[in-house]
Amino acid sequence: MWSFSASGCRWLGAGGALAVAVGGWAAGTLPVRGGGALWEPRGSALTVVGAVLAYLGLTLLVAAWWRYGVLLARGLRDGVLATLACWTAPLLLAPPLHSADVYSYIAQGAMVLEGHDVYGSGPSVLGPGDLGWDAAASVGGNWTDTPAPYGPAFLLLAAAVVKVTGGAVVPAVLGLRLIAVGALALTVWAVRGLGGGPGGRDGALWLAALNPLLLIHVVGGMHNDGLMIGLMLGGVLLATRGRWVLGSVLVGLAMMVKSPAAVALLFIGVLLARGGGARAFLKGLVLPGAVAGAVAAGASLLAGTGFGWLRTQSVAAAIHTPLSLTSDLGLALGLLSGGEAEPVKSVVQKLGLVAALAVVAVLAWRAYRGRLDPVLGLGLSLVALVALSPMVQPWYLLWGTVVVAAAAWRGRAGQVLAVLSAALVYETQPSGHTPWYGFVLAGLVLAAGLVWVRREPWAAGPLPRPPVPPQRTRAAREATRAADSAELRPPH
Repeated sequence: MWSFSASGCRWLGAGGALAVAVGGWAAGTLPVRGGGALWEPRGSALTVVGAVLAYLGLTLLVAAWWRYGVLLARGLRDGVLATLACWTAPLLLAPPLHSADVYSYIAQGAMVLEGHDVYGSGPSVLGPGDLGWDAAASVGGNWTDTPAPYGPAFLLLAAAVVKVTGGAVVPAVLGLRLIAVGALALTVWAVRGLGGGPGGRDGALWLAALNPLLLIHVVGGMHNDGLMIGLMLGGVLLATRGRWVLGSVLVGLAMMVKSPAAVALLFIGVLLARGGGARAFLKGLVLPGAVAGAVAAGASLLAGTGFGWLRTQSVAAAIHTPLSLTSDLGLALGLLSGGEAEPVKSVVQKLGLVAALAVVAVLAWRAYRGRLDPVLGLGLSLVALVALSPMVQPWYLLWGTVVVAAAAWRGRAGQVLAVLSAALVYETQPSGHTPWYGFVLAGLVLAAGLVWVRREPWAAGPLPRPPVPPQRTRAAREATRAADSAELRPPH
């Protein structure tokens, strides 16, 4: 497999994506109600077969992606967009994969249309006869009574999809997948525009858009993180071209999908302030946030949902996720203390956020002083925020990975993030559950990947030139011409 050409990688990955999609029809995150004959739960034996097929397909996709990246890092030029199309197409009509969050999106969009307070209650308020009732039945147990942590811009999109589809589960899911594909296209545009640093656009798109973590969780799982990333990165691209007002508008819209996009405003401010005096510094510190704040206020009023999103940003932290280092550490310290674990856990979570903000501040200062590329600083800041967050899901890694890819995909950070992406894609089942063996598989991939990083580190400089064939000597050229003449001479 490791001798595969770029074309071989393209078709191997396409076959893997197809296996993921076919397996998902039996073992994906199928709806409890409303899937009809198309997406109905299958028998246990068929579900197991589907899960095995999906995992095998996922492994083929990861292997093809990894090999493709190695070829690009060695200087290969290839049709990366064609590869992206081949890997994305099989997932377009698949059921939801690796997460049930899309059912929450549909239910929350329906709550907006039905007049419920989406920031005061969860999808369980929907009853028979309400739009989105079928989707609400498939919402994960932790989220049934949880208010929406998303901004009003995304809720308006979800409501529009529900209105157009009448809340029917299958059309609504496909409508949200269309939005996810649009977010992918926006991300591709922004990454290509930013250039990817040394090594160029092809490699940047490899790490950002062809990343199996993105394909599985944004295209397959339709997580709105993809839309947040696309809008945020598009705003950063415009800011690097001097159009910081429009860039701040896009980041404001990204914030109204998910709030972590606000970190980008600090680095847009850095772009404004660098090279200027105190006035430029104040301009960079205040104006991007003011523009984005106006966008947030307008979206909140237009949606009719009010400003309740401000108070629901911490609701997700109440749910323990094993990937959150601060939550795990806080829980362990709380249990060791012999008292109540939750207060200790809460303190450690808050300290983690303080540490993340300190890291962001240091990176922004380094970017302001010209010691760090601002786009790379933003990417590293988002990685730090995820690493120290009280709630971490596998696809959160994409927040920073896509941005790092757009700035310096061939650096050590890009290579390590590629390994983490390949590992975390195994953490959840196609059904959305998190089994123990998912962590085992992720650990094995992580260990193998880190060994690879140590043995074959990518240089951050210019791509290596392809080998030039040695020049033949004059005698060798004359011998070749004589042999050709002898072949063409007619027999006596």
